[in-house]
Amino acid sequence: MLEALPRDWQRATLVGRLQTSAGPSPVVLAGGRIRDVSQHAPTVSHLLNAWQGEIPPGTDLGRIEDFALAAAFESLHVPRLLSPFDLQCIKACGVTFAISAIERVIEERARGDAAKADSIRGDLRERVGSDIRSVKPGSDAAQRLKQALIADGLWSQYLEVAIGPDAEVFTKSPVLSSVGWGDWIGVRSDSAWNNPEPEIVLACDRQARILGATLGNDVNLRDIEGRSALLLGKAKDNTASCAIGPFIRLFDDHFSLDDVRTTVVKLEIVGEDNFRLEGSSTMSQISRSPEELVQQTLGKHHQYPDGFALFLGTLFAPVVDRDTKGLGFTHKPNDMVRVSTDLLGTLENKVTTCDQAPPWTFGIGALMKNLAQRGLL
Repeated sequence: MLEALPRDWQRATLVGRLQTSAGPSPVVLAGGRIRDVSQHAPTVSHLLNAWQGEIPPGTDLGRIEDFALAAAFESLHVPRLLSPFDLQCIKACGVTFAISAIERVIEERARGDAAKADSIRGDLRERVGSDIRSVKPGSDAAQRLKQALIADGLWSQYLEVAIGPDAEVFTKSPVLSSVGWGDWIGVRSDSAWNNPEPEIVLACDRQARILGATLGNDVNLRDIEGRSALLLGKAKDNTASCAIGPFIRLFDDHFSLDDVRTTVVKLEIVGEDNFRLEGSSTMSQISRSPEELVQQTLGKHHQYPDGFALFLGTLFAPVVDRDTKGLGFTHKPNDMVRVSTDLLGTLENKVTTCDQAPPWTFGIGALMKNLAQRGLL
């Protein structure tokens, strides 16, 4: 487990959820020791909404070096790490980087057919890429670029959210459905063109305070969304299609939102076919600030009383051919996917199909019943 922690984990304050024999429990890792705080805060949502910078009292579970955590794709034994979010809504922002905007337009124009994507990519990047990187979304310059692209027949709904005033913000995953470090991640068995999306995920409370950050994999089905943007729900919200973890790192004197702005999110994929892919996503290239994306998520038009997680988007879209020239990348079963940064650690998952992934059965009702039986409510 130590290899999954931030480089400077000894001075970090990390919040997570642990599956124990009694049920899921919020834990805090600080000073090298892991503490069960469920008696003080039965959910991570409770913990973050009340957070004032002090770690609540709890039961000391020991040193993290001595704590054996099982990966779910190896064993279902407890204890094991869960997604660090529970009652929070899982929200996501799309098309927040210029390159990802171009890739979404490619999907749209290819109608989800990977074979057509390569021929579209070069021309579109040459004609749109430099312009879209140079404008601030919602600005007068962005409006002029929009009019020019419309005149050239190049406008797209994806470019609207890339450079228009309104960001794309959607619900990625229902409450309690996200998976954590060491778990299976799912792609639909009927998808032939898909990829991971390595992202930073913000932890926000009910007042839109940005309290910390973690890592996420917004598993993406390019063929399904490419057929129609109205299929976004089927492309994004599937069993085990949302991975978050390993821990939420809370902001303090050693880690801040400025670190998030400058971090490099790394991706590694290792397949059983000896395929290997590495990439990175530089947060400094994001077109909208994390604060703006949070403000567009929660405000006078929408509230989240239990808080929310917010995926910030990615510029990474793998185009390297895996099997056939021109067809680009797509997942295969048992791909190992690692998303990492120095200050947030490593989120590691193994790929399966959604119908073969462990079914999601523990919902809000089950959690409330479990907490009540444990005397935590």
